[in-house]
Amino acid sequence: MRILLDTHTFIWFIEGNEQLSDAARQLIEEPSNQIFLSVASQWEMIIKISLGKLKLASPFETLIPKMMRDNDISLLNIAFEQLVALSQLPLYHRDPFDRLLIAQAITEQCVLISKDAIFTAYPVKLFW
Repeated sequence: MRILLDTHTFIWFIEGNEQLSDAARQLIEEPSNQIFLSVASQWEMIIKISLGKLKLASPFETLIPKMMRDNDISLLNIAFEQLVALSQLPLYHRDPFDRLLIAQAITEQCVLISKDAIFTAYPVKLFW
């Protein structure tokens, strides 16, 4: 199964945060699944860090690559067809990072792991 992690899902996973559901953690840890983190999530994290809204246990530039490598999480870059899909999404949700993740999940045929219930308004496979 191809899985795309929402930003909060990735953060909660690497922190061992109890807010991450057991079912989501098991899906992420299943070796047969292909796990992705979007470059959009990395961008969102660095913005939140610079605004003082996110604090990580270690510096972003060392922690994120290490956690991705240690957990076999691949980077999902932003492709033109994902932007086209983004431009066609209705504006049920206005967060630009979340909207891009939705477009990526749709175009890349990924299950999106997120606690964000507004995602159900879109034709995306959602898991929590």
